[in-house]
Amino acid sequence: MLGDVLLINEKHKVAADSIYKFSSKIIGPKKKGYRFIVAISGESGAGKSELSHSLALLLKKEGKRVKVLHTDNYYKIPPSARTEWRKKHGIKKVGFKEYDWKLLNRNIKEYKEGREALMPCVDIVSQQTDKLITDFADIDILVVDGLYAIKTRDVDLRVYIDLTYHETKKNIGKRGKENSDSFRFEVLEMEHQNIITLKPKADLIVNKNYEVEEVKKL
Repeated sequence: MLGDVLLINEKHKVAADSIYKFSSKIIGPKKKGYRFIVAISGESGAGKSELSHSLALLLKKEGKRVKVLHTDNYYKIPPSARTEWRKKHGIKKVGFKEYDWKLLNRNIKEYKEGREALMPCVDIVSQQTDKLITDFADIDILVVDGLYAIKTRDVDLRVYIDLTYHETKKNIGKRGKENSDSFRFEVLEMEHQNIITLKPKADLIVNKNYEVEEVKKL
């Protein structure tokens, strides 16, 4: 997202290092040229973008070509009209169906195939959705972040940040992406109810202390 404000600090770097070490174990056995995808989900203000960029920088240092894809770019309704649309259609419309999953999954497929892709990119300042042409031919790893990112297809490693909007209110205000009024907190509650349903999909959990824990699958 153009104009986004990142609040990267040491906890993001430490957590990113843990995720990097875990991902290296998975990438190692893959065939040369395999296109790896990491997805990071969490509630607003939980640090998804900060963690994604910190991870991307670590991978870059290891000689990997990395692209960060923000799923917030894939809302069907642009930022300038989204609040009024939600008020008109009801708070229960907030959730998975607000995303253009067809386009998102098409762009993921284009990455997997190493092709050129036409992608949406939200400009936070103008609140317009621009179009971005990306050539995935030389990209080794895709880091997908967003509220519902781990719901995306073909993901190799799913990371869930286990912090609720109640615990991240301070960060939400600092980012300044949306107004913090009573309706905004109704939206955050609906997002919370949707996001927690995705937690069982996670391979790694970033706990409330920002420590990374592996999920033991049965």
